[in-house]
Formats: sequence, C-alpha cells, structure tokens
Amino acid sequence: MGKKIRVLIVDDSASVRQALTQVLEADGDIEVMGVASDPFVAARRIQEEVPDVVTLDVEMPKMDGITFLRKLMAQHPIPVVMCSSLTEAGSQTLMQALEAGAVDVILKPKIGAADHLAEAGATIRQTVKGAALARVKSDRRRVAFAGATEAKLTADAVLPPPTGRAMAKTTEMVVCVGASTGGTEALRELLVALPANAPGIVIVQHMPEKFTSAFASRLNTLCQVEVKEAAHGDPVLRGHVLIAPGGHHLLLERQGARYQVAIKEGPLVSRHRPSVDVLFRSAARAAGSNAMGVIMTGMGDDGARGMDEMHKAGAYTVAQDEATSIVFGMPKEAIARGGVDRIVPLEQIAREILAADRRHLG
Repeated sequence: MGKKIRVLIVDDSASVRQALTQVLEADGDIEVMGVASDPFVAARRIQEEVPDVVTLDVEMPKMDGITFLRKLMAQHPIPVVMCSSLTEAGSQTLMQALEAGAVDVILKPKIGAADHLAEAGATIRQTVKGAALARVKSDRRRVAFAGATEAKLTADAVLPPPTGRAMAKTTEMVVCVGASTGGTEALRELLVALPANAPGIVIVQHMPEKFTSAFASRLNTLCQVEVKEAAHGDPVLRGHVLIAPGGHHLLLERQGARYQVAIKEGPLVSRHRPSVDVLFRSAARAAGSNAMGVIMTGMGDDGARGMDEMHKAGAYTVAQDEATSIVFGMPKEAIARGGVDRIVPLEQIAREILAADRRHLG
C-alpha cells in the first residue's frame, strides 16, 4: 500500500467543505487531513502538519484566497488547487492565482446534483492527484498511489480511429497541443515566444468551462499571435491560436485545403473533457502529415494514444522533457508508446514549431 495524499480543504462554506470531503475520500488514495473556514485557521493547521495538497477557495472572509496563496508560496511551497464557482469575475481572479503559483483549478461541486457530482468528482480527484505530483518551486513531491483508478473511456467514444489513408499535403501546417497540470504557465511561455506569423495552433488545456475564456483573453494580451477560446467552425489560421472551451471536446476538421475546428459534447475521454486524445485523433484523421503534435506537462496519459496515432499518420511529434515539466505524466506516457519524434525542454518547443513549419513550407 502506498502513502495517501493528505489534503487540507480551505473554504468558508461548510456545505462545500463537506461535499469536497466526500468527493475526495471516495478515492482510497486520498485522505482529507483537515478543513479550515478561513486562511488564518488554515495557516495554523499547516504549522501543525504540512499537507500534500491544499484546495483553496478564491473568495473568503478575513483574507482573500489570492493573498493567502502568495503568502503560502513564500513560506510553504505546497501544491495548491484553486476552487471557484462559475463566475466571470472568479475566472479572472483564477488567472491571477495561476500566475501566483497555483497548480490547477477546480469547480466547486454542486451540492445535491448527483449526476454532476459523479462526473465532477472524477475530475476533482484526478486534479488533486496531479497536484500532489507537481513540482512547486524546488520541491518535487512523489506519491505512490495504491487505490483503484477511475474507469475511463478512449477517444472511440467521440470519433472512430484514423483510416490509415495518407492525407494530401496542404500549404499550411496545423499544430495541435495538449497540456494539463502546470500547463497554463507552460503554454504562456510557449506562446509568448512565437512570432505573429506562426502556424495555426489548436490547444487542449485541461480546465473547467468559463475559465478557458479568461485564460485565452489573458494570453491574447501577452502574445504576438492572436489567442481566443475556440468556437464551432472557427478556421485554423496562421498567426492564430484556438483554445478548447472547458467542458467540450475540440476536433480538427478539414475543409478543402484548409482546417477548422468543431466543438462537440460527449463523455469524458481519458477522464477529461476536453480531451487531448480526441484532438490528436481528429488531427491524425483530418491532417495526417500536415499536422504537428506537441504534448506538454500534465498528470495521467491523456494524449498518449492520440499522439501515437498522429505519429503513425505522418505527423511530426514533440514532447516536453521531464526537467521542465511540472508533472511528467502525459509526456512520459506518450514517449513510452513510441509516438514521439523529439523530446525537448519547454524553452525549445517554440523553435521546434517554427522549424517544422519551415520544413513543411519547403
């Protein structure tokens, strides 16, 4: 039996604390070591016993979550998952939280909504497990998971496997990127390094709905490329980046010599929606050798199968290396499947994209 992940829940709502406790302790790998109604109570608990992960409410009395997060990162660099309700204002604040050092974001569970709790619970548990593995500053935490894992579907639940037929070469190359835990800051570093005429990029970052819009808007203010949350039918254009909306799958589709995206409902695939496996499989089917796949930091194996399918369809594939990954889960699984052409540090991924674009243009 491995060590359990000890979680401290910080939230001013007793009902949310209770719901999160029930959701997390449904997994035998996770133990809620305590709850706190405000940051001051939380600080005292952390002085007594340091948890593996903290779930932190954004809006609380006495001290807001962002202020507490910054103090925590300065004194105890513990993996923190921000917990918020679905509000536009909250999503903007969460961008600040991610920049301040939070490793991920979850939605507050809807009390009494059984169907929602069943699906949201799986996501919350996987997010906390990913956070437990995250490197925070110089601290690398490793936890041996002993319990059962959540049952998961493959991309077959959304679209069939690639046919194996070669795609005719088009003028433009499309870049498909997948990331999870630690991906928000890694994607910022990648996209800021790209010039305004970079090839068209589509991204799946594991993130709840509403938050992806704020994330895309924030990136758009920092980058030379245009960044937006993807909408159904958006074309994939040079100098533009489309980010999958949280809670929906993103697929690449071909229209003549051009590409566009489709937004689809569907079940969780590889325990996620949006799923990297769904995007990568759609790229293998629609683009073949006209695509490039990039898999970045993240917990689990979402994207590993899809990247292997892209690789077999002729796409050029790149994985972020272990040294620069917050969690070396998704890249490691993709490498193990043999679907990765090159492994590079985060700071070299932009150069790989531009070099692949030059080769494609000939």
